[in-house]
Amino acid sequence: MAFNPHRYDNASFRRCGNSGLKLPALSLGGWHNFTDRDFVRDLTVHAFDRGVTHFDFANNYGPPPGRAEQTFGKVLRKDFRAHRDELIISSKAGYLMWPGPYGEWGSKKYLIASLEQSLRRLKLDYVDIFYSHRFDPDTPLDETMGALDQIVRQGKALYAGISSYSGEQTREAYELLAVRGTKLTIHQPAYNMLNRGIEDDLLPDTARLGIGVIAFCPLAQGLLTERYLAGIPDDSRAADPDGFLQRDAVTPKLVAKMRKLADLAAERDQTLAQLAISWILRDPRITSVLCGVSKISQLDQNLAALNAPPIVGDHLHRIDAILAE
Repeated sequence: MAFNPHRYDNASFRRCGNSGLKLPALSLGGWHNFTDRDFVRDLTVHAFDRGVTHFDFANNYGPPPGRAEQTFGKVLRKDFRAHRDELIISSKAGYLMWPGPYGEWGSKKYLIASLEQSLRRLKLDYVDIFYSHRFDPDTPLDETMGALDQIVRQGKALYAGISSYSGEQTREAYELLAVRGTKLTIHQPAYNMLNRGIEDDLLPDTARLGIGVIAFCPLAQGLLTERYLAGIPDDSRAADPDGFLQRDAVTPKLVAKMRKLADLAAERDQTLAQLAISWILRDPRITSVLCGVSKISQLDQNLAALNAPPIVGDHLHRIDAILAE
């Protein structure tokens, strides 16, 4: 199919640490929203036409687990085959995929078997980035990093990454890969206005070691949108008793903060979600913001944040003051 020939004219890319890899400032994640083939095709085609080249997955994304990769693999083969070399496609392994002792966490057995399954679902010979999705307290980190090293050396992934590791774990992982001659290229932590733990624990280390950072959960599962400013909608994540976001997290105190942030965003001609994305990208140590959307219009709204003026000076101080209340 014919894509927009001017898709890169206004696209924004950032270098991933001190590597040669560049990622779009906003990347697209395929989690629970990547199960319907028609929607996935329309969304990914539109994203690519807007200069979004990075599509992020994990083995357990669905439902059921594996469905997101499988759906994207069909779209990739039909619509993007001629453009594979323009895309950055990532996957991860760490959470439960099959029964028994080798179906989750960070053993060499699990990571390599899981990647083989992901490649079959994606219909690819390699992924660009492969992550250890979470630290495994029961497997030596040397074994987990040894698996990533083997995967890169075999050409089944071009870059090695980790997700949700602490600063100390990240430093050790970096050294274990370095002695093998493989670079730890990227870290994927949760980071947003309401979850700033990596600023002290992780970002100083990733900057010093030249590791890129892609932030997931930038909108705090919808809290950093206008969705909850007037209460908890019946069809929202917080209204689902089995969801990740629980109703009791939406406190009056938090809603008061969100309203103040929304007012500040309006001063900047932004939505609250756009302010949240601009706020993350204020930090040059952040390579990309990883967003998941359920509508194409949401992707366009998120991309509009890249055209906003940077958050500096008074606005930055006011945001810090609101968050500290």
